[in-house]
Amino acid sequence: MTRFDRDTSVRRAADGAFDVCIERAWWVVMGPNGGYLAALAVHALEAAVGDAGRAPRSLTLHFVETAVEGPARVHVRLERSGRSLSALSARLEQDGRLIALALATFGHARERLEFQDLHMPDVPPPESLASRRPLGGNAAPIREHFETRPVLGSLEPGSTSRALVGAWLRLAEPRVPDAAALAMFCDSLPPAIAQREAFGPNGIRGVPTIDLTVHFRAPLPESARPDDFYLCIFRTQTARDGFLEEDGEIWTRGGLLLAQSRQLALLV
Repeated sequence: MTRFDRDTSVRRAADGAFDVCIERAWWVVMGPNGGYLAALAVHALEAAVGDAGRAPRSLTLHFVETAVEGPARVHVRLERSGRSLSALSARLEQDGRLIALALATFGHARERLEFQDLHMPDVPPPESLASRRPLGGNAAPIREHFETRPVLGSLEPGSTSRALVGAWLRLAEPRVPDAAALAMFCDSLPPAIAQREAFGPNGIRGVPTIDLTVHFRAPLPESARPDDFYLCIFRTQTARDGFLEEDGEIWTRGGLLLAQSRQLALLV
């Protein structure tokens, strides 16, 4: 069992809710990483569905308050379950405070029209790049748990004019990613907007996420190995009125699109 497995584990309580523990190891600037909270939600939702054939298809989290280190509970409600789709909601609560609201859809695979017009960017393979783990002495604690090899933009803030960042990524402890890990990967790199403006007293002070949506697009190939890297790309194309969007893609090195994400964030 890896650190990620331990820190995203859920335990069903007598009242049907799920007990979790929010660990400081997955902290960013002002609290736990939103992708880490999404991973906790995925594991609770999966346990509530209880059907391995119904895979996560969509997850949206609205972040209401900043969580603190320590115990929390996830209350899951099955809103509807049909022949092929299940719709669920979840509330992540801590000390009586609502931390996040989630909506999710789980469903069986359907043999219908399939195509992929979106293509993975042509980037150098991970083995040709230098590892960046962790990202400097002042890095957020979560960075210790990833091995990161940048390929698009720079992981140094304020270095380019385009809000685009991409890197090959894997967990520091080898592990084949499940849906929970992919949800965390969708919030795994420094914000793309930091490519345009550096963090600091005269720049960006923070980019807290308001909501995060993840679409799970394909299962991992059967050939996936624990030490594989995944290409994570994030871009921001609009910032206005103090809000911005960030769109993400998670790819296998073979060009299979595993997940897409969009988040709305507050620029402070």
